[in-house]
Amino acid sequence: MIVDLTRGAGFLMKGFRLINQPGIRRFVIIPFLINLVLFAGAIWYLVTQFEIFMDWFLPTLPDWLSWLQWLIWLLWPLFAIATSLIVFYLFTPVANLLAAPFNSLLAERLELHLTGKPLPADRGLKYLLGDTAKAFMSEIKKLSYMVLWAIPLLVLFLIPGVNLAAPFLWFLFSAWMLSLEYGDYPMANHNMFFRAERELLRKHRPLALGFGSAVTLMTTIPVLNFLAMPVGVAGATVMWVERLKGEVETAG
Repeated sequence: MIVDLTRGAGFLMKGFRLINQPGIRRFVIIPFLINLVLFAGAIWYLVTQFEIFMDWFLPTLPDWLSWLQWLIWLLWPLFAIATSLIVFYLFTPVANLLAAPFNSLLAERLELHLTGKPLPADRGLKYLLGDTAKAFMSEIKKLSYMVLWAIPLLVLFLIPGVNLAAPFLWFLFSAWMLSLEYGDYPMANHNMFFRAERELLRKHRPLALGFGSAVTLMTTIPVLNFLAMPVGVAGATVMWVERLKGEVETAG
């Protein structure tokens, strides 16, 4: 288990190296820009709103509470943490949805780079675009799955005693969802959709959690998180080619 967790995290590092390869960089640009614009815009908006709130709140304090202004510096770290959580959990699904066609194309080109073999005519982005209904339903199932698990996990934060374990459970949930999210691109290129993807990753849960944990940590690091999407797609594609693809082809 420990070995697979480590290997899973290692796929993200391989993804880092891949996105800078000649012939690959141009397919990274659009996913990167979508991530950059959406996340930077969200952070800018939230910071602006916080400053407006503080400008309104502080002058309303009575004189005997004016000492609270000296504690304002304590609110910024708390706000930064809250902003990171809001941006990550609300905007990551939106960014991935907007960039989905470009991420599928990136995964297709990366697989060609890794294997030297193009995808068959009935696979890849062109096929997915021709079967949009199936791809759309797969996305709906993925979002429903995320919401159904997220609600009870959020409730755990409100239960005394249990809430001590809630952040760790939430981290594992985030890691699992990101492994499903980024694993979707190379697997969907092979006509695998949410249910089949989930079953395959369940068989390799430590590997998936190791990869997803690394991506989750990357999304919490300022500036570096703008690269999380293309690097996540690249890492998931390496995981597919090196560990998962052979099993699927053998079973098929």
